[in-house]
Amino acid sequence: MAVSDKFYAIVAGVGPGTGRSAAIRFSEAYPVVLLARSPESYKDVVAEINKGGRKAIGITADATDEAALKAAFETIKKEIPGLKLAAAIYNIRPNSRPSRKPFLELTSEDLDVSLKGNIHGLFNFGQSVIPLLLESVEGSPHPPSLIVTGATASIRGSKLWSVIAAGKSGQRILAQSLAREFGPQGVHVAHAIIDGGIDVPDATYYPRNEGTPETKISPYAIAESYWFLHTQHKSAFSQEIDLRPFIEKF
Repeated sequence: MAVSDKFYAIVAGVGPGTGRSAAIRFSEAYPVVLLARSPESYKDVVAEINKGGRKAIGITADATDEAALKAAFETIKKEIPGLKLAAAIYNIRPNSRPSRKPFLELTSEDLDVSLKGNIHGLFNFGQSVIPLLLESVEGSPHPPSLIVTGATASIRGSKLWSVIAAGKSGQRILAQSLAREFGPQGVHVAHAIIDGGIDVPDATYYPRNEGTPETKISPYAIAESYWFLHTQHKSAFSQEIDLRPFIEKF
């Protein structure tokens, strides 16, 4: 697959699992921009992609910080001038992991962590990328796409998961609203419920999935599903998919 010289993809939230795998998968078709709060999160995968003859750049930015995100997109204009945005993936985790503890032990700060990372961050990211995706409707090789990583808590509140579920379910509804507003304009917004633990394999597994334990989800399989969402024909958009190991109960 030839790498486009007209379009790029962006992955917000790059760690060793889903973010890394999505960046690698989309780099097969586009130059990719990797956003993370720390260079430690993206520097190795940026090096890996560039070493393989494709193109990646890493930018340090917090999606929950509107000014930092705006600065990141200014940097993108300078680093890859003239390219249009084809795909954006929101894979951000909150700054600190939201608390899993009894409801009466939680504080308003615990709730704020979840709401900020899941909802405020997607709000900021969406306002940054959707205008760019709209500009790409004419001419993009596939429908311009915004893909959001969700979780089991997006659709089910469980014991000790109250503030996490509040943030993830709100994020899901925000993504659904964006899909209904911008789908008719040609931008595909999709939410992925990741219903299970994600395996973080050694890089030598790529692009195979054979090393994934039966109880875990392969991040490479998630990335392939994201690519499938991005390449869906506009007559058959999926607003939501859910992914889980074949032995997982649901």
